[in-house]
Amino acid sequence: MARTGTLARWQPFAELDDLRARFDRLFADFGDGERGAGWRPEIDVVQQEGEIDVHVNVPGIRPEEIKVEVEDDVLTISGEHTEETEEKDKRYVRRERRYGSFSRSIALPDNAKRDEIDASCHDGVLEVTIPLTAEPKHETRTITPKAA
Repeated sequence: MARTGTLARWQPFAELDDLRARFDRLFADFGDGERGAGWRPEIDVVQQEGEIDVHVNVPGIRPEEIKVEVEDDVLTISGEHTEETEEKDKRYVRRERRYGSFSRSIALPDNAKRDEIDASCHDGVLEVTIPLTAEPKHETRTITPKAA
């Protein structure tokens, strides 16, 4: 019960902050937020003379946990990481398990040399090099329909 003569500070946006937090939790449960979704590493795609360089930040992930695949005209970089630690003392045992997976896909241009794509990983960065052929020539051809 409020006392007579007490002032309460009015915070007009407090209820909106609570509503936003509820929506964040709701969407996290559907896989669009941090809790429910897989990790999405940062990716840079740069086209240089004769090639496309893709850089993906994958700190703490070993090269054998990363898969680089080309299917049709799509380059997919995916991976899974599992880490377990255990600490024992006389009075306690502490175990921690971390698991994460990710997948990123980019469309390849028509002039990508799919058989010559190369990947290397160092210092927590995956580098994928996609060699390119000369720009494809687009020709216009006119076809006259025959009368039936």
